[in-house]
Amino acid sequence: MSGISRRRGLILAMGAGAMGFLGGRAFAADYLGAIKKTGTLRVGVDAGFPPFSFRDSSGQITGYDLDLASAFAGTLGVKPVLVDTQWSGIIPSLYAGRFDMIMGGMSYTKERAEKVAFSVPYAEASQALLIRASDKDKVKTIDDMSNRVIGIKLGSPAEVVVKKIDPKLTQDRGKGFAAVKTYDDLSAAYLSLAQGSVDGVMNSIATLSIALRDRPGAYSLVKGVGAESWCAIATRKEDTDLVAFLDDQLHGLEKSGKIYQLQEKWFGFRMPLPATMPIVNF
Repeated sequence: MSGISRRRGLILAMGAGAMGFLGGRAFAADYLGAIKKTGTLRVGVDAGFPPFSFRDSSGQITGYDLDLASAFAGTLGVKPVLVDTQWSGIIPSLYAGRFDMIMGGMSYTKERAEKVAFSVPYAEASQALLIRASDKDKVKTIDDMSNRVIGIKLGSPAEVVVKKIDPKLTQDRGKGFAAVKTYDDLSAAYLSLAQGSVDGVMNSIATLSIALRDRPGAYSLVKGVGAESWCAIATRKEDTDLVAFLDDQLHGLEKSGKIYQLQEKWFGFRMPLPATMPIVNF
């Protein structure tokens, strides 16, 4: 029997208010109560994705996710624990009981929404364009990349986005991208941008914020590239009380302005957040 089926079967068999264990982790119809009893709020992340989750010089996981998880845990009176997990297996690990929820900058997709429950947004995941600061008066929108060279990371959502934008540039401006250069890692793409081999690098707004932070004054950011996208916290479908708690916490942090202070701390700018989960149709 799969971990998902076993967990659901046990919950149905025991009835509301009953408690069991999966993977050494307590669970119940009252999942928040189970978390409080264990004394920890366990969060699945990929600790190689700054500024969401990454390891500092001492090897400890830090970042935007830890600060938010600490706020949630404080309300519950428990300790936050970030569990470093390979991203490709993070949803199966959630259902195997390794942790209570997933952060790590997970964006909404139709496929994921069929497997997990999502909170309201906690960060923006839209695509953006990093350009040289000296070109900010020349490249104000993605349309200004007509007949210019764009750089993207292999396997990133930008690979799909540029294929949609290129024909539109040809239609609207007469020419598409002069060339699309693909890189195995973003550091190489940033170097090419600095050296003039490409005129812009496309990736998520959160990822590009690192380059802005690390080299202040060297780059500028062009937003509004493609459709809006958002990051959310994911839980198991059946943990409805946990989702409701997270939504309430995020709304409170937004109302107080605390979440925007954390965004400025880790990303360098604010990301105005929608009050509700967007419709996921992609």
